[in-house]
Amino acid sequence: MPRFRRLFRWLLLLAAIAILLGLLAAGSIYYVVSSRLPDVESLRDIELQEPMYVYARDGRLMALFGEMRRYPVDIAQVPEAVKQAFIAIEDNRFYEHDGIDYKGVARAVWLIAKTGSKEGVPGGSTITQQVARQFYLSPEVSYTRKFEEMLLAMKMERELSKDEIFELYLNKSFFGNRSYGVAAAAEFYYGKQLAELDLDEVASLAAIPKFPSSGNPISNPERAKIRRDYVLERMADLGFVTRAQATTAQAVEMHARPHERPVEVYAPYVAEMVRQEMIERYGGDVLTRGYHVTTTIDPVMQTAADKAVRDGLSAYDHRHGWSKVEQTFELSADEDPATASARLRGIPAQSGLLPAIVLRADAGTADVVLADGTVVTLDAASSRWTGKSPAALLKRGDLTRVRRIEAKGKDGAPPPADAKPTWQLDQLPRGQATLVSLEYDTGALRSLVGGFSFAGQKFNRATQARRQPGSSFKPFIYAAAFERGFNPASIVLDAPVVFRMRRGQDWRPQNDDGRFVGPMRLREALVRSRNLVSVRLLDAIGVDYARRYISHMGFDESELPPNLSISLGTPSLAPLDITRGYAVFANGGFRVTPWFIDEVRDRDGQVIFKENPAIACRSCGAGGQPGVPATVVDGFNLGPSAPAAPAVEASSAAQAAEAPDPDAVIAPRAIDPRVAYQLVSMMRDVVLRGTGTAAKALGREDVGGKTGSTNDHRDAWFSGFGGSLATVVWVGRDDNRSLGNREYGGRSALPIWIDFMRVALEGMPIAANEPPEGMVKVSVGASGRLLPGGEGGLTEWVKAEDLERMETTFDDYDDEVPAEEAFDIF
Repeated sequence: MPRFRRLFRWLLLLAAIAILLGLLAAGSIYYVVSSRLPDVESLRDIELQEPMYVYARDGRLMALFGEMRRYPVDIAQVPEAVKQAFIAIEDNRFYEHDGIDYKGVARAVWLIAKTGSKEGVPGGSTITQQVARQFYLSPEVSYTRKFEEMLLAMKMERELSKDEIFELYLNKSFFGNRSYGVAAAAEFYYGKQLAELDLDEVASLAAIPKFPSSGNPISNPERAKIRRDYVLERMADLGFVTRAQATTAQAVEMHARPHERPVEVYAPYVAEMVRQEMIERYGGDVLTRGYHVTTTIDPVMQTAADKAVRDGLSAYDHRHGWSKVEQTFELSADEDPATASARLRGIPAQSGLLPAIVLRADAGTADVVLADGTVVTLDAASSRWTGKSPAALLKRGDLTRVRRIEAKGKDGAPPPADAKPTWQLDQLPRGQATLVSLEYDTGALRSLVGGFSFAGQKFNRATQARRQPGSSFKPFIYAAAFERGFNPASIVLDAPVVFRMRRGQDWRPQNDDGRFVGPMRLREALVRSRNLVSVRLLDAIGVDYARRYISHMGFDESELPPNLSISLGTPSLAPLDITRGYAVFANGGFRVTPWFIDEVRDRDGQVIFKENPAIACRSCGAGGQPGVPATVVDGFNLGPSAPAAPAVEASSAAQAAEAPDPDAVIAPRAIDPRVAYQLVSMMRDVVLRGTGTAAKALGREDVGGKTGSTNDHRDAWFSGFGGSLATVVWVGRDDNRSLGNREYGGRSALPIWIDFMRVALEGMPIAANEPPEGMVKVSVGASGRLLPGGEGGLTEWVKAEDLERMETTFDDYDDEVPAEEAFDIF
């Protein structure tokens, strides 16, 4: 026995040594692993990736930017049924264990050994372990990673409450289809808030995280149903619901479908401007930090702008008849509608024009299939605007466009219950257009449309296109001349002229109608848009002077060609720049800066940015503060000055103009208010009796503006103002080809402007145009000569300092048009 006892002692000693070494090894491993564990406290302040929200000025959603959908929710806002569903399938002892559920692990091992499958086996990892893995650990499968997961779970349980851990789990888990968090999943799969979910929907969502891509109810409804029914069984087993409730919910058919968060205000070009501006301000991760951006966009005006551009381009395109189909597919003889419609995948609808493939075209009609598989028959009425039947225009396999026309009742009444929509054959317009409208006293952008369809082309013509404004630029030339002593009653010759250039070339500017009127007042010249008068006017005041003066209205002087051609609108400028320039006239001579982001809040609702724009203030200076010295810039008298002051929020254009806050930031003066008054008066006449008379349909005396056209009708403009808005419309083609014969600004652009302003100005008070201080009312004859006694003839308001010149200087022209004059340009 002594030998046996010795052997036993040695075995005990070896066992003790082994245990000691094991404990030392375990302790070493624990020390090494635990030292690498992150600070769990940081989970309290963690920022989950959340998209950027963009809103119109009234809070309606305009856009959502971000690669993932996530709307974090507080655990207190999560319905009890939702929490119970996840606990039932993922971790039914969650509120009892300390991070590791040893019973659950043993049960999972037993069930796997028994069934040979992991499908439907709960309890492998606790919710706490899953949160640890999601936030801190890699997805690799190894004993070391599992050990780290268990240690981290226990550490989390010591430092965080159960509800904090559960909230992290519900907001972090991936539910497939770019949806992260249970709130985003509820919205995407069912279009509901968490509190609106039915029991079967709750169970379906709880079943997703284990197989988010291959087992969600859209990608694999059969597998998702099996998982959902198992969740309901577990909820019944645990007493969360009755067996009858579980059975009823299991009988519900799977009905999940994609629900994108609805965009309430369609302004994609503005939304993209916001995205780019936010990235520039806050960096590339701005789309994942849950910013809430409120813009200046007015939903009613934006909707009106979008419709006006769409309708205007459609009307222009229909005037020029049928063009051609976009492309032709080779359809097999037995190709059915479903197969044909699949070819439309990736071809977007554009501004209500749906892509369609022709299946049949004969006997005067045509059958087309839409992207959703619907087959539509187009009759002769659908193509009446083309003058031909659909069968004469289309053939099998053609890709064309159709527009759905909803039924309408008579005199605005609802349509009959059995009324059906009709379909119109259409095409993508050959032209493009842009509309910009801003509040001229503050620069706040109220609506912007950058083209016919953002889905068709992301190019924003309002800000990125550089086009010649043509005659829309003439008011800026006139303003420069009025600063030099000219006035609306000044006489300038509308007569032929030739300019000889250095290389021996001659430039002979022409009027659009090819005729010459002779001596005429500047007011009449602008109303009738006489090119020769503008050229002579610019020649009289000097190109360099005019460029410097016009740059004060917000234009870059380097963008204005240093030659007489700018009098005809040859600078290449963005429509937004022209809008800003016209705002100077309408607001009394102040240079405002266009802006469109009003406020930015972080994910917690804290304001991190609030715009405080400089505002136009007519009463800050002449009429409001007599004795304030005049502002002189580069030798230009810009009228009474107004000192800048600390920033405050501007409430509205009317308040800014009539009763400014004493602490308001005042926009810098760009031109003399008297010059602004004269130009507004003249451009109102353009509407009353000139090239913009169609705008009289608005029935407002405060509407004014100027048409614009360029050579060969490549560009058509109407730039103007009314109410508190400065609005510009451009129509043209991206390839710079001609719009077509007689497509002037008054025909192509003005109807769009009118349609928009009709809605935008509704209920808006009439804007006054009272002559500012320092002006004198005079009477002139048709020849521009002052009439004695100041009575009779035509009434004009002129600057007081110009009156002496009018009294002492007068060019007595003959009625006949003089012969062509020649000038050398050096």
